Amino acid sequence: MSSLGFPELLVILGVAVLLFGGKKIPELAKGLGEGIRHFKTALKDEAKGEPEKPKEDDVPKVKII
Repeated sequence: MSSLGFPELLVILGVAVLLFGGKKIPELAKGLGEGIRHFKTALKDEAKGEPEKPKEDDVPKVKII
């Protein structure tokens, strides 16, 4: 099986824009980046044997309407 090339990535990006809309894409990318960051820190903390300490930035913000 070959790797993804430029045309395939364009098709995937086009489908994502059609599904989620242009305004939601940055929010999805931000959430994906945060998830990857949390995953990496969890792996590092597990390797060290220390429990993860929550940071103030990690606390979810809640909007009250």
